[in-house]
Amino acid sequence: MTAASDTWTIASAADAARARALLARLTADAGVPSLDRARFLTALGVRLRRCLDAGRTELTLTARADGQLEISLTGTEPWRHTLVCPSPVAGPLPDPADLDDARLAEALLATDEDAAAVLASLEETEELVRFHLEELHQTNQGVLALHGELEAAAVAQRELLDAERAARAEAENARRLLTFLANASAALNASLDHEDILRRIPELLVPEFARQVDIWLVDDERTPPGGRAAATVTAARTGRPQHAGSHPGELPGVDDLPASALSPDRPLLCLPLGARTVQGVLTLAAPGDRFDPDTTVMLLEVARRAGIALDNARQYEQHRDVAEALQRAQLTDLPTTPGLALAARYLPATHGLNIGGDWYDAFPQPDGSVLAVIGDVTGHGLRAAVIMGQLRTALRAYAVEGNGPARILTLLHRMLRHQQPELYATCAIARFTPGAPGVVLAAAGHPPALTRGPGGEVRVLEAKPGIMLGVPVPYEYEEHIVELPVGSTLALYTDGLVERRSAGIDAGIDRLAQAMEALGAADLEDLDTAADSLLKPMLHDSEHDDDICLLLCRTTTS
Repeated sequence: MTAASDTWTIASAADAARARALLARLTADAGVPSLDRARFLTALGVRLRRCLDAGRTELTLTARADGQLEISLTGTEPWRHTLVCPSPVAGPLPDPADLDDARLAEALLATDEDAAAVLASLEETEELVRFHLEELHQTNQGVLALHGELEAAAVAQRELLDAERAARAEAENARRLLTFLANASAALNASLDHEDILRRIPELLVPEFARQVDIWLVDDERTPPGGRAAATVTAARTGRPQHAGSHPGELPGVDDLPASALSPDRPLLCLPLGARTVQGVLTLAAPGDRFDPDTTVMLLEVARRAGIALDNARQYEQHRDVAEALQRAQLTDLPTTPGLALAARYLPATHGLNIGGDWYDAFPQPDGSVLAVIGDVTGHGLRAAVIMGQLRTALRAYAVEGNGPARILTLLHRMLRHQQPELYATCAIARFTPGAPGVVLAAAGHPPALTRGPGGEVRVLEAKPGIMLGVPVPYEYEEHIVELPVGSTLALYTDGLVERRSAGIDAGIDRLAQAMEALGAADLEDLDTAADSLLKPMLHDSEHDDDICLLLCRTTTS
């Protein structure tokens, strides 16, 4: 089937109406849907009116073999439109001039049917649109509700996250404070020196927990209360922690006071120090604008533990002073004996409670001989000092009865075993007899004596000592005679002189031998000078954990 084409001249509105009516009938017969037909005819009518306003126009109608109907207009505004016709357009194409008035009127009335169909379709579409709008509205309401739920869930999630972060921060802060408290407690309890503890407290707290630290000891006359903050004096008087600031601190366990005149711009926290009684007050200036409550709880515990450490140090120092006083009170004034020069030194331990166990003694016997004694009681403190005094007294009693060094040690061993079964002691006794060429020695577990000959040669007396006094076995001690020409020096000492944690006792004995060998003749002319000269190289580190006794015995011509 070939295409059919025709051209219509449109010169008036009547021509345009006939052409429109004819095309309405053709498209209706060709099965074009009413909606597409209405759209086409409306667009055609608008175009024809524009063309007529500009003059005449020609309308070309082409029915193609593939069922498409092409319509084109010529003129100032050319226009082309194609319709798909479900049914073929019957040919030949009609002439609009053949359309009489009756048929034109019928065609125009038929357009109302198309308009009605369009309106019906439009109404259906509007109803469908209303339905979809309602669905959309309900969907929007659901979306809004879901959005609200999601927002509420997000807020709850944020609150949970914030609470978790806060809990983690609190836990981390608590861990940090507990770690500091443990470290601070270890540092404070590591020393029994009162001044050392007072020095460590500011080092621990500044600058993290306090901008400035002041410690006032109530029994320290060097720091009268007149220059102290009122809160400090109140804390000392009441025994309760005080906070002084322009605003209440509201800290747990702390009373609030007005700002201090000594620190009007920075809050003060005044914490009592003392385990049983108030020994002093620790005053802290806040590191910032205020004190944190959790940190304050930790600081209260630091102050409590510092008070305990200070109280322990005070008791230790009192105990040490009593022990040292008792120890020194029982040390003997050395006798003056023809043919024998004596010098002794006693030094308490520089740290630790290692006082009260070492002693020296020298006294004449009824036969004219002189006993030089040195010893060391195990244990320290008052009990060791008391036992040392008992041993010294018993030793003198046994010596007065005419017993020799070995017999004296045997009797002391027996006494200590029965009266003090849990205490032991070491001891060395040297007996000098006028005119005798040697010295009689006996030892009970004591470090070996050293001798220096007239020519300066030094010898360690390696004779094996007996067991320590008090060891729970029967024992008889032996004596040894050591040649000691005139001008020789015998050194008796306790282990505190030669023993150090960093080295064994043998190394210390070697050092002492070297120090004796280094003594000059001028040093030995005065044994006190010689004793000081020996102690200086032996104690160059100035720190020793045990007390020290040194007894020098020098044989002379007269």
